[in-house]
Amino acid sequence: MMNDWSSEWFAPAKINLFLHVIGRRADGYHLLQTVFRFLDVGDRIRCEPRQDGRIVLATPLPGVTDENHLAVRAAQALRAAASMTASAAAALGVTLHVDKRLPLGGGLGGGSSDAATTLIALNHLWRTSLDRPQLKRIALTLGADVPIFIHGHTAFAEGVGDLFTDVMPPPAWYLVLVPPVAVPTAQIFAASDLRHDTPAMAASAWHSGTGRNDLEAVAAALYPEVARHLDWLRAWGDARMSGSGGCCFVAFDTAAAAYAAHAALPPSMQGFVASGIDQHPLALI
Repeated sequence: MMNDWSSEWFAPAKINLFLHVIGRRADGYHLLQTVFRFLDVGDRIRCEPRQDGRIVLATPLPGVTDENHLAVRAAQALRAAASMTASAAAALGVTLHVDKRLPLGGGLGGGSSDAATTLIALNHLWRTSLDRPQLKRIALTLGADVPIFIHGHTAFAEGVGDLFTDVMPPPAWYLVLVPPVAVPTAQIFAASDLRHDTPAMAASAWHSGTGRNDLEAVAAALYPEVARHLDWLRAWGDARMSGSGGCCFVAFDTAAAAYAAHAALPPSMQGFVASGIDQHPLALI
């Protein structure tokens, strides 16, 4: 078990098996339904203790200030929440080493997963002893996709990213393609042609293969590379975009079939094979 300062903490990718926009509030906030599933690929985080009270990012991201990095924000939020009941934790600092393996702006939840793994790791290492509901509340302040990584199981999600019904899709291996574009989530949700009237679905009515990604048409129209990658994948099955894009995936029943499709990728496309996992590797920490 990863449980000390020498450990490397895994931050898995996620895909959205479907994503429906079922409404829009008066304040412009979109109401969503989706199924999140984790993958066995992801980023990795190491935490180095500090006694000077500083939270330092040792691995900056191009174009992202340290203050806006989700892992840094997660550490700050955890310490702020814990200081009310664990004053010793407020004096602690950490140096965060984030080994980024997931693409930025790809819809695979890399930043959100990094934030959640940071919360889980530092809650353990700092001995702040917050429970999962408390961590989930902190996670929601960091972003709508962060709480699922705290929840820790494949789930049908709705509400504002905090209402989950666990589901169990069949085992699957996914060929995930990574178009050479970073798709800004805000741009997709701000598009005038984004539909937001898909009928709501009961969690009990969902089964593997149900639904679509309502954001896909908008992203494909704005980013031709997303459309090109989806078109290629459709020769292999029911291809879908994950999240707001631009990564796309198709499911296979066997690893051999997924790797055979990967071997057929044209030189102009990049991708990887991953298996779906239904429990977060840190769910029991």
